[in-house]
Amino acid sequence: MMPVNPILWLVHTVIDIYFWIILAMVVMSWLIAFGIINRSNPYVRQIGHALDRLTEPLLRPIRRVLPDLGGIDISPIVLLIGLQFLGILVDNVFFSLGWA
Repeated sequence: MMPVNPILWLVHTVIDIYFWIILAMVVMSWLIAFGIINRSNPYVRQIGHALDRLTEPLLRPIRRVLPDLGGIDISPIVLLIGLQFLGILVDNVFFSLGWA
């Protein structure tokens, strides 16, 4: 097995964790929208607040650029695609420099 560069591993791990945080935020927003979970529950409110604090700094600029689609928010999809692009870009940079 080929050894992995620790910096490359760390970058991919952070991207993967953030990917799952965004998916959790999307699923939670759907569950709230369909009335399956109630935002007045303190645990739900706390988890929702944490997810908002983690995702909004990157979603807000994307929402400013995207056109208004009327109730449909595609900014998480754009961010997920951007994260995948970032992971591939980091791989290419590391491999081209010979660090991986």
